[in-house]
Amino acid sequence: MLNPADDALAALLPPDVLRPLEDRYLDDPRGRYRGQGGLVAAPRTVDEVAEVVRACARARVGIVARGGGTGLVAGAVLPEGPVPLILSLERMTRIRDLWPDEDVMVAEAGATLQQVRDAAQAQDRLFPLALASQGTAQIGGILAANAGGVAVLRWGNARALCLGIEAVLPDGSVMRDLKRLRKDNTGYDIRDLLIGAEGTLGIITAASLRLVPRPAQVATAMLAVPDPAAALALLNLANRRLAGGVTAFELIGGQGLQFLAETLPEIRQPLPGVAWSVLIELSLPADLPADQALEGLLTAAMEAGLVTDGALAQSGTQAAEFWSLREHLPEANRRVGAIVSHDISLPLSEIAGFIDDAGAMLARMGDLRINCFGHLGDGNLHYNVFAPAGQSRDAYDALRAPIQEAVHQMVVDRNGSFSAEHGVGRMKVADLARWGDPARLAAMRAIKAALDPLGIMNPGAVLA
Repeated sequence: MLNPADDALAALLPPDVLRPLEDRYLDDPRGRYRGQGGLVAAPRTVDEVAEVVRACARARVGIVARGGGTGLVAGAVLPEGPVPLILSLERMTRIRDLWPDEDVMVAEAGATLQQVRDAAQAQDRLFPLALASQGTAQIGGILAANAGGVAVLRWGNARALCLGIEAVLPDGSVMRDLKRLRKDNTGYDIRDLLIGAEGTLGIITAASLRLVPRPAQVATAMLAVPDPAAALALLNLANRRLAGGVTAFELIGGQGLQFLAETLPEIRQPLPGVAWSVLIELSLPADLPADQALEGLLTAAMEAGLVTDGALAQSGTQAAEFWSLREHLPEANRRVGAIVSHDISLPLSEIAGFIDDAGAMLARMGDLRINCFGHLGDGNLHYNVFAPAGQSRDAYDALRAPIQEAVHQMVVDRNGSFSAEHGVGRMKVADLARWGDPARLAAMRAIKAALDPLGIMNPGAVLA
């Protein structure tokens, strides 16, 4: 039953947009937060989104936009404070148009990444952003968080793959800027301002997305390396030999393989028990045999002492198995239960030193286990800390905040970022306030105040 405030707001909303308040709108993937909500609105069109936003502005009710709910920084749940309206884009799923000769698609915000990739594939094109959660993650949320994934090395973050934006601003006005242009220097780029803003400056309702031709050849391998320094040297060698041909370059620590063996033994491991490995993927045109290029790289790397063993995928099925291993690392993490997880990025030359120094620092705190893996090609590590084998993470909960602070301080000291691809959300608001550049934070607050003077857009996210 609606309370009087909800009842008054509901009367201002367009017909048939309300949905029951279900757990799926309140859940957080890591289970550390529980959202709250009064009404759930699921508009079907951008004009209905605009009506919802205008109604919330009139009623002074906060709006938490909800995509696929795959974010990991509590950006789509409001655990405390005034109860918000939850705005779900789940009914806005159309691929509005596709121009294969231009390599452009217009997709609505509720379309999942898998739907977008499938629509591109049907036209012999590729939308190259790839995430393990692509069957659930929605385009609007992906852009709002400026998500990355495994192919950032070659294609960039979500921002680099977006040409235009349709969005509803905090006053309910609609910005219809779904351009298909690669060049458009006509003043401030509001598109780039909304991408990565995590719903604090407006609601993305559709986007013009950049597609690319499907690669003629793809080759995939898992290679054992002595240590992260060797992995970085291998990346440098690969980029020199195959300029522009390296699509993905993932670092995988041995602890992650152990967690997979313990919790998901059905996942095939081509190099079980190695301390460090990399998963590399090449995408090349037809006149450059990808398998030969990969074999040549492996030979050169072994001669240089950078690789000790390797498994080259002999088929698309085997390549998919390699990627399945990588994509299940987070699930194995969840089953074991981390004390604290970190989504960090570092300059490439700082990564090996950070891993050594952070490991030594954590060893002084106890017999903690570290699962370090991530997108080495773009400097993004998932650095996760676990209790000793056989012990519950709950017994180490008091260490959670000190570990996170120490790791983030080490990252900042090396000119890195404590939030590489998952955003700030509500979980890292204090970190941003502490380590963010003062002038940049002041500019962000000024922008927020100018565009959202009522503070109704995702209140409490990004900026306290």
